[in-house]
Amino acid sequence: MYTCGYCAKKVCETGELDKAPANCPLRDDELREKSRLKYQQEENRKISRQAGRTEYEGYCRQTRIEEIMEFADHMGYKKLGIAHCVGFSEEAGTVAKIFKSNGFSVDTICCKCSSLTKEEMDMGEWKLDPGYEIICNPIGQAMALEKAECDLAVIMGLCVGHDTLFIKHCNLPVTYLAVKDRVTGHNPMAAIYLSNGYYRDKLYNRRKKD
Repeated sequence: MYTCGYCAKKVCETGELDKAPANCPLRDDELREKSRLKYQQEENRKISRQAGRTEYEGYCRQTRIEEIMEFADHMGYKKLGIAHCVGFSEEAGTVAKIFKSNGFSVDTICCKCSSLTKEEMDMGEWKLDPGYEIICNPIGQAMALEKAECDLAVIMGLCVGHDTLFIKHCNLPVTYLAVKDRVTGHNPMAAIYLSNGYYRDKLYNRRKKD
């Protein structure tokens, strides 16, 4: 079992591998070598190198959206595809304008593409609206951005699980710009930062209340 989230030694950063905990992945030579070889594949190597370059050039100076554009430039991506929640349509439109003003071609596609109903997808008992309700279609979003021949897919506000399906079925490189959290104004880290205060009981005792 890996426990990097609790590690206080951080030998992965210091290089003092002899001080690594017994369960540290640094002690797994097979994992290290197999992952290293993956970076020799042309696309993986290019993405890794340009990600490092983007981090270096914009560290603590560029916002996330600026970094996405820098990374896209470094990769030679010309066409960006935004996969967004229908509730993020205005924001996606603004982002598209920003991308376009910086020379990119942009496609935006919302989660309700193809208009599949909850009834036909056997989800009728989970309707939020008693009337006509369309499900999110992240697989369709992924297919559409591929059909549009986008170079990079940018996720904006897809629901939990829907984003999983999008990433699973999208054959394009994918990055995030915005994560949906309806309670915190789409800032999910706010709940983490409050986990030892106002949100402690809400988060740590969630299952006890079921």
